[in-house]
Amino acid sequence: MDVDNGAPEAPGSMDVEGAFLRQFSCMGTTDKDELVHQLQKLLGSHLNYSTAAFFLDMNDWNLQAAVCSYLDVESPNQLPSMALVSDPVANEMESIEPNVSFQKTWRIVNNGNDQWPVGCYAQCSDGVNLSGNNVSVPCLRPGEGTSLTVEMKSPAQPGIYQSKWRLCTSNGAYFGDPMWAIVTVVEQGTIELTNQMSHFNELGAHPSSISTHNPFLPHGVHLENNQSNLDDKDTPMC
Repeated sequence: MDVDNGAPEAPGSMDVEGAFLRQFSCMGTTDKDELVHQLQKLLGSHLNYSTAAFFLDMNDWNLQAAVCSYLDVESPNQLPSMALVSDPVANEMESIEPNVSFQKTWRIVNNGNDQWPVGCYAQCSDGVNLSGNNVSVPCLRPGEGTSLTVEMKSPAQPGIYQSKWRLCTSNGAYFGDPMWAIVTVVEQGTIELTNQMSHFNELGAHPSSISTHNPFLPHGVHLENNQSNLDDKDTPMC
């Protein structure tokens, strides 16, 4: 009779072994934030954090499998193209008080050869998120442009704030030129005081020119010449 002297295999041992193999395949790290950064580095800066984390989580945080899955869904070489035509700076040039709603508008154009896919949107990719909401973008045809307006709100504390925005595909891949919103938040009452001081300066400003026409002088004689003649008469002879 054959006797099996080997110890019985513990339940779940294969799962533990598989987990170790997956860890080794993840470039020697189990830090999820580090894996996200590695995936972004491999695929390019167009891939945002949430999308990278999604593909890693879908593949049990296996970096190689996440790369393959992403390339199967969307190749970076097939991303749409966008150019920033104009970036009005009216909001940046003027100060704004805390907790004030305002609009930021960029003029963008599809400078590629293909129409933008369905589901593109704009989102804050870096800096201070002055909106909190993503903004849908129409499917522009090649050469077609549009004005992209985002509803924003100034922060509660005074200071200078920068907000970087990018266009994304429905899968979360960045494309096109970056867009910036820069605001200077000042304490309440500062803007009103500045406007009042400016108004006072305008009231006290000297006229740019003073009329020197004297209707009682002979025709063709100006006040400057007449005054000069008077000065000459008053000057004593040496």
